[in-house]
Amino acid sequence: MASTSRRTQPRFTGPEPLGRRRLLGAGLAVLAPWPAGAQDAWPAKPLHVVVPFGPGGANDIVARAVMEATARALGQPVVIENRPGGGSTVGASYVAKAAPDGYTFLAPAAGVITNPMIRARMPYEEGDLLPVVLMAVSPSVIVVAPDSPIQDLKGLIAASQQGAGLNFATAGTGSTPHFVAEMLKLRARAKLQVVPYKSGSEGMTAVVAKQVDATSEASPVVLPMIKAGRLRAIASTWSRRIAALPDIATAQEQGFADIVIGHWSGVFAPKGTPVAMLDKLNAAVNTALKSSELRARLIPLAIDPLGGSRAEFQAFLDAEKARLGPIAKAAHMKED
Repeated sequence: MASTSRRTQPRFTGPEPLGRRRLLGAGLAVLAPWPAGAQDAWPAKPLHVVVPFGPGGANDIVARAVMEATARALGQPVVIENRPGGGSTVGASYVAKAAPDGYTFLAPAAGVITNPMIRARMPYEEGDLLPVVLMAVSPSVIVVAPDSPIQDLKGLIAASQQGAGLNFATAGTGSTPHFVAEMLKLRARAKLQVVPYKSGSEGMTAVVAKQVDATSEASPVVLPMIKAGRLRAIASTWSRRIAALPDIATAQEQGFADIVIGHWSGVFAPKGTPVAMLDKLNAAVNTALKSSELRARLIPLAIDPLGGSRAEFQAFLDAEKARLGPIAKAAHMKED
């Protein structure tokens, strides 16, 4: 899950460029107690970036695209490894316990901050992962079946307030679609029955099959089904319209200013990784995100490149925790 917040976010420059292991392009290298001059040689070997989700999702797409461009900037390969499971805790725990030598990093989504809100026990401590850079956000898009009578967000709210309400598919407890549903319930008084599925793809399929009335999913994942006419988008939940889907009004434009969330993707490092390496990786990712080549790759996929300093990323995370925590508590979100 990923989400967006109010204006304590890092500078948003607008939409830009966006298994198993895969060698991408150039990458990064070593740590430990560093002798003088050693940090200048970093990276000296390939980086290992763990994506805590399966291949093909929004987070995986962003990580592969951004790390490929980052690798070229650093002059070393970057190896991407998918380690899904446990709502992203399997991959996150692996990196949290890895040697802080500047060669192992995590490319997670919002679960890195929302999992502690819904899980009684975590396999690692929050401070075990250090934020490096916020790479991009994939806005959530609320969708219905193409022949649904619901045409916009106000229509969804109105329809939900009749009879038994509407069924809204999510990708499981604590997922970004779940937060979208709870925002609609808490802030728009929508009468929704949350129906959890194992993945966002299953939720979209359920909408197509008319097993549920609506769902939301990350823009690059839902984009092909919208273009194919299998789903109809009624709102996006980002702070501005999606460049690849310019006809879809945001929830804010439709009168729901507090419904703002997206599937964000960042980079984290194990606690103890030298600051000089974190800064160098942050700079390389920011350089990659500004490249016209990467922007041209990401924007058509409905992905909004971000970037910013490590401090700005930390501020973003703090704001998201403060914003989403009360929603998780009010909705009584608990680990499935």
